[in-house]
Amino acid sequence: MSQNSTRRLKIPALTVATVLTGLCVISATGCQVSLNGQTIPSPYYLQDDIQYFPAGPEFKLPREAAALKAARAEEEIERR
Repeated sequence: MSQNSTRRLKIPALTVATVLTGLCVISATGCQVSLNGQTIPSPYYLQDDIQYFPAGPEFKLPREAAALKAARAEEEIERR
């Protein structure tokens, strides 16, 4: 056999330790995904505050709709 075929890749022990430590840290922190303004799942989801948003009006622009309706009515009166 030639010398090139028996040569092995030497990886320093510090590199291996760093990679293993990094994998442990990443796996211990948990994954977080932002979905509709919430962070799901959180590692502390049992201790998180619950956000409650009460139901509001179905139609968000009632004053603007009323103003447009009045303007259309006024135009109809002026056309006659």
